[in-house]
Amino acid sequence: MTASLQCLALLLSFYSCQGLQFNYIEEETEFLNINSKYGSLWPLPQKVNFSDVSLKLSGVSFRIVDAKESSAGASCGLLQNAYRRYFDYIFGGAKKQWPVKGRRTGDSELQELQVWITAPESDCDSYPTVFSNESYELTVAQSVAVLKAPKVWGALHGLETFSQLVYKDEFGSRNINVTTVSDFPRFAHRGILLDTSRHFLPLKVILANLETMAMNKFNVFHWHIVDDPSFPYLSKTFPQLSQKGAYHPYTHVYTPADVKMIIEFARLRGIRVIPEFDTPGHTRSWGRGQPDLLTPCYSGSSPSGTFGPVNPIVNTTYDFMAQFFKEISSVFPDAYVHLGGDEVDFTCWKSNPDIQAFMKQQGFGGDFTKLESFYIQRLLDIVGQTNKGYMIWQEVFDNGVKLKPDTIIHVWKGNRQQYQNEMAQVTSAGYHTLLSTPWYLNYITYGQDWQSHYKADPQDFKGTDKQKELVIGGEACLWGEYVDGTNLTPRLWPRASAVAERLWSDKDVTNINDAYNRLSLHRCRMVERGIPAEPLFTSYCPHEYKGI
Repeated sequence: MTASLQCLALLLSFYSCQGLQFNYIEEETEFLNINSKYGSLWPLPQKVNFSDVSLKLSGVSFRIVDAKESSAGASCGLLQNAYRRYFDYIFGGAKKQWPVKGRRTGDSELQELQVWITAPESDCDSYPTVFSNESYELTVAQSVAVLKAPKVWGALHGLETFSQLVYKDEFGSRNINVTTVSDFPRFAHRGILLDTSRHFLPLKVILANLETMAMNKFNVFHWHIVDDPSFPYLSKTFPQLSQKGAYHPYTHVYTPADVKMIIEFARLRGIRVIPEFDTPGHTRSWGRGQPDLLTPCYSGSSPSGTFGPVNPIVNTTYDFMAQFFKEISSVFPDAYVHLGGDEVDFTCWKSNPDIQAFMKQQGFGGDFTKLESFYIQRLLDIVGQTNKGYMIWQEVFDNGVKLKPDTIIHVWKGNRQQYQNEMAQVTSAGYHTLLSTPWYLNYITYGQDWQSHYKADPQDFKGTDKQKELVIGGEACLWGEYVDGTNLTPRLWPRASAVAERLWSDKDVTNINDAYNRLSLHRCRMVERGIPAEPLFTSYCPHEYKGI
């Protein structure tokens, strides 16, 4: 792992940014230069109680250890890895802590953070799932702090919260106040979508953003790995897909070792990796390496030499899909795979005489959504045989495809009223759903667009309580037409942090002024940890970004 990924830096305190000038008015919102009573906590925990009692932390004496009652001990590599990571966050990775000039003496010192996994099975060697328990309780008391969590996933979040509570006083010493926290996420699915087809993202960029996701308590990496422009996934079963479909067959592919590294790096941070292989549209790059997969387009009565979506009328298509998704099911351990199904252009299908004859034979008339549904239905049956659940974009539901009860419908289209109506329809039909429409972070504006991201709520639609319980969360999406490794991170952060708090914190956490002050400090903390998160507005960080 590179030094930039280790993010060895000193933590900010909310006391160290008193000089920030946040008097800014946008959309009738005035941000005052007043520190939040919650300091720099982000996302805001469910319950927090502070006291005025301050404790010192010393890199020489402070330790993060397993509680003797914990079901996860020294053999739990996931926790041991996290202890080292957060010790480095807190103390800057220094091998030796030198005395601070002018440091006061006689103050109480916090000696330990004891991590106690309370459930008999810690999940230490498992992968996180949509059902994972991410709750935790943190008590910072005199001399000892205790972090209790049923599973390791909650402990990871608790370690992040603990690190955010540490601040530096005017003497340069690290302090933490006596505090109690009781916390759990509002939604089980809190995701970031990254697109690695339109621009190839280097491995270190993906890993750095997984690291940043953990800082914001996101727990799903939706990997939109292939699309029309390129096919960077190196398939063992069909190596010709990337050999001919990637931008470069050696430098711009994700090898099996790369994929394995990403999945494990994410697991150690409590993050699921859900791959998306979108069909029947968005598949031009597939066709370069798999002959006869795509539909030949016609100009009049002759082939035009161009190709359209996947050809849904030949058996070879389904033979290929069966073999391909069998591989995918073995490579990616998550219980779900995203199958796409959006934005299918019917123009090529309409031009093809064989397709026209098939439509007539099936009694589809001129309704090409029925042909799309025919394909999707067969694909869903194929994927279902791999014992994977599936997520699909909303068009598949809109077109009336028969879906398994555990299907997750991903809503992405329309304005606010339209996506609210879609959420109501999907949940009324009894399906679980997640929202992305208001969180397309590839769209940028001049100003603080994080506010609109912060105000959007996936349960803000007309429906019963039972319907709203079917909303499992949402995803912030960063599509790659104008994004690559040079600008992805600052475009994503801290704008995605606004989505993180909406998906984690209580629904009544809506104070935009308080959010601004906390998010400004959280952004500075990310910068100090080595993440080039862009500023919210005019301000400064005590530790500015120094580049790579």
